Amino acid sequence: MPVLTTHNLSIAYQENATPIIADVNLSLDAGSFNLLIGPSGSGKSTLLKALAGLYPEFGGFINGAIKLEDHNINDLSIIERVKKVALLFQNPNQQFAMSTPFDELVFTLENLQTPPDDIKARAMAALEFVDIANFKDQNIQTLSGGEAQKVALAICLAMDSDIILLDEPFASVDPIARLELLQKLKQLQQAGRTIIISDHDLAGYADIISSMYTIDGQHLIEVTDTTSYFAKFSAKPANYQPVSGQSVFEINQLSLKTSGRTLLQPISLPIAKEKFTLITGPNGVGKSTFFTALTRLKAYDGQISYLGTDIQTIKLPKYVREVALVFQQAEQQYLKMTVMEEIELSLKHALHPDLWTPAKIDSTLAQLNMAALKEHVIYQLSGGQKKKLQILLMLIIGTPVLLFDEPLAGLDLVSVDNIFTLLIATASAQHQTILMISHQLNGITQYFDHHLIFDNQTLTYEVH
Repeated sequence: MPVLTTHNLSIAYQENATPIIADVNLSLDAGSFNLLIGPSGSGKSTLLKALAGLYPEFGGFINGAIKLEDHNINDLSIIERVKKVALLFQNPNQQFAMSTPFDELVFTLENLQTPPDDIKARAMAALEFVDIANFKDQNIQTLSGGEAQKVALAICLAMDSDIILLDEPFASVDPIARLELLQKLKQLQQAGRTIIISDHDLAGYADIISSMYTIDGQHLIEVTDTTSYFAKFSAKPANYQPVSGQSVFEINQLSLKTSGRTLLQPISLPIAKEKFTLITGPNGVGKSTFFTALTRLKAYDGQISYLGTDIQTIKLPKYVREVALVFQQAEQQYLKMTVMEEIELSLKHALHPDLWTPAKIDSTLAQLNMAALKEHVIYQLSGGQKKKLQILLMLIIGTPVLLFDEPLAGLDLVSVDNIFTLLIATASAQHQTILMISHQLNGITQYFDHHLIFDNQTLTYEVH
């Protein structure tokens, strides 16, 4: 018997508007593992929110029906609904209400009217399942992006729902942890849970999914031949070079600590000027903290020199025009309401305004598949569209050094290729240096000149 069905489901953001998704007829069996793919902004998150019962109660307009077993989803109380279906948001921070992972889980279970004697054991079991128990009492705001995603996943698991909906759950999770979590989800499926995952990175799915669906235009289509999709995620050869020539940064005996924990032992190394440097490493090792040190947002020991000058001796207003951090959470970078208002603000601060003509802006938006979104409210964009806009805004400003912290989360492969085409051309024209932290490595390693691995409290260049 199907555990979840839809009948002629259509979803629109405004009444009488063209649906973002139309005529979805879906039937999922209990204990199936389902993968949902599609371009950034195609409506994957919207569909998952509808399946969780958030639409139309919290926005949007729906035609058609969603049933959980024999029950129309709108006829179920909230408690009844969440016992049947749980949703992990694309941005896990939108789900947190408490200060620590353990308190967040306790809060969730209390709201589900879990017997008090069972709460602690269920909370700890969920944290241990996703290998985050060591951080149970740490402030959530101090967790890395990948650690926060693991906490959000633990919350979904603790709810013990029959159906688990996961929206880009591994976007900020390192590759090894990603594969481990996929195997744990496979265990849950084998125990009878129904799983639906939206993802752009298909690595690790080939041998574990029951079905794959894609959104094409407005329609949900089951993929019957998955081979060609998985083939796109085969590794491409990298050609990382040793650092030579001029350095933009010289790191001298740099060490980093946070909350009494050593992240980086004293290390000395150069970072090449006007090159692309990739930085990888497990979740929580200190990659984002390293970027905050480079931008003088974090105290450190040792010395960081920028173009031969100690950054602590450069006046801050001047330094922030030289080195900019592109935040992991795109929303934190926005100041205006619409796409075009943000672009116009960036143009006022552009260091190379002659390059960013109205025609150039239009062609770049078209390149990013965002030409029709000029007047859209930013906070109504998809996660991938927010990332693309954020990258464009920082390129328009033209800061000589850009530090990108997980900029590819939520982007499909075509969008990733388009982003790198834009990055390479723009960085060359504006003589920029690019440093990028990324856990998504499929389809990108060939674009980088250098690769820094952050692990075991040290930074090491990989050369091959």
